[in-house]
Amino acid sequence: QVQLVESGGGLVQAGGSLRLSCTASGRTFSIWAMGWFRQAPGKEREFVAAITGNGGRTYYADSVKGRFTISRDNAKNTVYLQMNSLKPEDTAVYYCARGRGFSPNMGARDYDYWGQGTQVTVSS
Repeated sequence: QVQLVESGGGLVQAGGSLRLSCTASGRTFSIWAMGWFRQAPGKEREFVAAITGNGGRTYYADSVKGRFTISRDNAKNTVYLQMNSLKPEDTAVYYCARGRGFSPNMGARDYDYWGQGTQVTVSS
């Protein structure tokens, strides 16, 4: 059983930055793509960013492109989401998830393990 533990959420003013971390258990972390999703109250969970197993390619939702950066450190079994120029509409619970393969997809059904989520609140 794989466990994913997120950290780094919090309250920040618009225009500020946060870095989320997600650490995974297990010894085959570099095999799997990793993704970040978010869910705001009353809305469906949406794709934010994803990264291939070796970190060579990244993918972003249009709404965060140019502001967020996903990265990973396979030696630490950790994936990061650096969030800059935050907006109130970025307010949500952010989840990391492990992909079902080396290359990521944007659909939640393509991820098999999920973290518990971390709250990000951006005030205006």
